[in-house]
Amino acid sequence: MTGDGKMRFRILPVTPFEQNCTLLWSRQSGRGAVVDPGGDVELILDAALEQKVEPERILLTHGHIDHAGAAAELAQRLGIPIEGPHLHDRFWIDALPSQSSTFGLPLAEPFVPDRWLSEGDRVQVGDEELEVLHCPGHTPGHIVLFHREDQLALVGDVLFRGSIGRTDFPRGDYETLIRCIRERLWPLGRDVRFIPGHGPMSTFGEERRSNPFVSDP
Repeated sequence: MTGDGKMRFRILPVTPFEQNCTLLWSRQSGRGAVVDPGGDVELILDAALEQKVEPERILLTHGHIDHAGAAAELAQRLGIPIEGPHLHDRFWIDALPSQSSTFGLPLAEPFVPDRWLSEGDRVQVGDEELEVLHCPGHTPGHIVLFHREDQLALVGDVLFRGSIGRTDFPRGDYETLIRCIRERLWPLGRDVRFIPGHGPMSTFGEERRSNPFVSDP
């Protein structure tokens, strides 16, 4: 699946968790980013070749293994930097080896991102720019990436079609997650399409209408 605006994308389900790794690139330049490479490095590299995309960076929404497990390997193989998540997820990235063991996944090495991301930061994807929103609750350092012109958001595990992210992990918080969705995501507009960390895309308007966790009163 690819976008029809200035940003193009291809969603690549990876790992046994079917996590939505996203190959994201500028239509004009063909340069882009890999968002949340949780695993299956060869699949990601093959997709970049097929789409003729030149990845320039890796972007992470948060530090869970199904989103970050292949980041270090992919960065090393491509010689590109890792940006994100927020510093508050450092403990999750440090724990990648133990997460590997817990979930029976290939060993994932911890790393230090080249750049931690915070509320209000901007990241470059080819000729385009993404805005960074800090949206804790699922994890304390979770971020959302937003391309304003295309009204496209990459929300990781903050929000799903018909559901929201789990908050029973260490330092998760249900009330914080709900508040971030309503106060930071909804003001972006009902027409915003979003790529979640798992499952199909939706729009903020549809979730405000029908999502049992965060629908409008």
